[in-house]
Amino acid sequence: MKLENRSLEAVAFNLIKQAVVYLPVDIKNAINRACGEETSEIGRTQLQAILANVALAEEKQVPICQDTGTLTFFVKAGTKAENLNLLEKALVEATRRATVEVPLRPNAVNPFTAKNSGDNTGRLVPLVHWEIVSGDSVEITVFPKGGGSENVSALGMLSPGEGVKGLKRFVLDAVVKAGAQPCPPTILGVGVGGGADAAMILAKKALLKPLNEANADPEIAALEKELVEAANLTDIGPMGLGGKTTVLGAHVDFAFRHPASFPVAVAFSCWACRRASAKISADGTVEYLTKNGAGKC
Repeated sequence: MKLENRSLEAVAFNLIKQAVVYLPVDIKNAINRACGEETSEIGRTQLQAILANVALAEEKQVPICQDTGTLTFFVKAGTKAENLNLLEKALVEATRRATVEVPLRPNAVNPFTAKNSGDNTGRLVPLVHWEIVSGDSVEITVFPKGGGSENVSALGMLSPGEGVKGLKRFVLDAVVKAGAQPCPPTILGVGVGGGADAAMILAKKALLKPLNEANADPEIAALEKELVEAANLTDIGPMGLGGKTTVLGAHVDFAFRHPASFPVAVAFSCWACRRASAKISADGTVEYLTKNGAGKC
């Protein structure tokens, strides 16, 4: 990878702006489809307002939501990629620049002093998750996540004897408890197994998967469908005002677990599931991977 620090910063800045201004096309399509199928007049009105908001953000080139979230970057780094030591600094500088130029709401606060850094950076913010892969390219994904959806995250250390039945109950209980707080319709990321930390990371990474990509494992794909159908029977509905559209989709990922523990984590995203990815090749070529498009109802 031959990009210098300034070029890396430019790519990261573009990703941040794309993520907070444009909603990925798979999310728009899901909201548009839900709008056509919603039987509640109030629920349908909320979905129409969401789509109008998305279109206005694109037209005016402003963030979709005033809560531009806390930024997390997921990096897939090729073992032969160069200049990886420059990347984290570039991500921080891109975050500072985006705070001023996009703009982003300052959302980085010291947990002890309550002092806001003012530029969305601070200790371990933005957070960077590294994954080592083969090859000489680097793929960067930015995931701005708002406080409303983050606040209802759930982690349960279930009894192994509860099995999949207990998993389903835990996820649905989390949806009911969350209610209107995460600005439904939501997307659910469910992480199963590993330890407490692994389960939550799996859950959050599951939110990065496009809604139109089915799980390769047919049993897990069936579980995801069942979770969505059950969640949509709660009648929480769009913005918690009632209706059949509480959840737009669910993705489940897993790791093997210790025989004595059964961790299950649920990460929520509000309807504004904002994400953007780019791949930087060894010759410095940049390919922006996230598709955008307009939605109407």
